[in-house]
Amino acid sequence: MTDLDTSGAATGTGERPRPRAVLPALCATQITSWGIVYYAFPVLNTRITADTGWSTTATTGAFSSALIVSALAGIPIGRILDRRGPRAVMTTGSLLGVIAVLALAHAPNLAVFTVAWLLAGLAMASTFYQPAFAAVTRWWGRDSVRALTIVTLAGGLASTAFAPLTAVLAEDFGWRTTYTILAVILAAITIPAHALALRTPWPPAPTHHTPRAPNSPVVTRSRPFLLLTAALTLNGFAMYAVVIALVPLLLERGASPTQAAWALGLGGAGQTLGRTLYATLGRYTGVTTRTVTLIAVGGVTTMALAAVPGPYSLLLLLSVIAGMVRGNLTLLQATAVTDRWGTTHYGRLSGLLAAPGTFASALAPFAGAALAGTLGGYPGLFTTLAFASVAAAALALGGTPARRGRAGTDHEGRGRR
Repeated sequence: MTDLDTSGAATGTGERPRPRAVLPALCATQITSWGIVYYAFPVLNTRITADTGWSTTATTGAFSSALIVSALAGIPIGRILDRRGPRAVMTTGSLLGVIAVLALAHAPNLAVFTVAWLLAGLAMASTFYQPAFAAVTRWWGRDSVRALTIVTLAGGLASTAFAPLTAVLAEDFGWRTTYTILAVILAAITIPAHALALRTPWPPAPTHHTPRAPNSPVVTRSRPFLLLTAALTLNGFAMYAVVIALVPLLLERGASPTQAAWALGLGGAGQTLGRTLYATLGRYTGVTTRTVTLIAVGGVTTMALAAVPGPYSLLLLLSVIAGMVRGNLTLLQATAVTDRWGTTHYGRLSGLLAAPGTFASALAPFAGAALAGTLGGYPGLFTTLAFASVAAAALALGGTPARRGRAGTDHEGRGRR
């Protein structure tokens, strides 16, 4: 049973305070932040271009610029999280997100629209998964996998909750008023949740999980860190390109636009289902085995989508399975640092680990479309992406450091198998 300390925070094992309000708050803010700052745009973009005359390339490029800013900002924000905790970072990020969405709603020209997305990139870096993962990892320590799973399960529902809402609002009010309404919702939910629920004092970074707390600069220059970063970046590009290219692939296979949309949506449901299985996977596999296997299985599902022409029901099943793998890969990324280097420098290391992958995800829509044209269609693209995942799995074999001492040996003995 969970114990309670005098500050009203659950302590679990007694090693650190665990505020009871953190998980509900982060679940609510992840759904809301992702749903409004990220998923509303694909729903509204056709209306934006039709109303303004701006090209789809220009508006999508502005959106991609937000992801690039998020990648760059994630590194210094990670350092702040390590030292000061998530409350100021995530509350400020919520404020920036509200301002950015309001600026999008009232942008008089493409330049202002683009600047608003650059500001949204700072909000993404301050409120999306990385700061939430840092908060959960520090407060829950060795028991963080369950808490991380709960947060990502909530995040997986963002598109389910806000894509239909955005569409209904846009139908009745237009895209500008819709963004204004969404900004009000974002402010009402995320600002008070981050400001009030994350007030518990930030615990000091633990060093007892490993025989020694590795020096952060030494880790980032090490061969395992560089190989792991390369593996996750290459695989992240492949997986994100698959998500973006799934609808046109299915259209090439003869599916209707509605059928293709259902396949994409059920793939998102597969992500949520897959995340419920990660804790069990973690108990029975080591860190290297888990990383290589998930990346490789992702490549297998991508190749299956490339090779199987139908029927639609089989393609739908493959989409769900691919989504389950992606869901596990999100948690794999969240635990990659703690599984290998502990929690002492989690914020900075996870920011550095995630930054190249965020760049890759920003480039994937454009690169995927270009490759599909060069390769003669989307089946050729999916075959290429499958081989990219296989290469990423090979890189991941060298992405776990050797450790000394009893605790390290114990961990590594499981991690290397």
